[in-house]
Amino acid sequence: MRKSRFTEAQIIGMIKEQEAGMPTAEVCRRHGLSPASFYKFKSKYGGMNISETHRLKSLEDENGKLKRLLADTMLDNVVLKDLLGKN
Repeated sequence: MRKSRFTEAQIIGMIKEQEAGMPTAEVCRRHGLSPASFYKFKSKYGGMNISETHRLKSLEDENGKLKRLLADTMLDNVVLKDLLGKN
């Protein structure tokens, strides 16, 4: 997945600017992003502060590791079943 060119702190800053009353089009123009990207960021980070975004990132990383671990375990089970079934 492509890494965003904006940090979580920058994204939250943009959302706070828009919530403070600046028009969305102006926020997008100043920061050089599309309105679609802004609303995507707002749906993900809206209502959060910086410490909560760090927590979200760590939970997403942990979730990814657990999913990979589960996939590896399931693959091992399939291989073992195939080996036992052939004997």
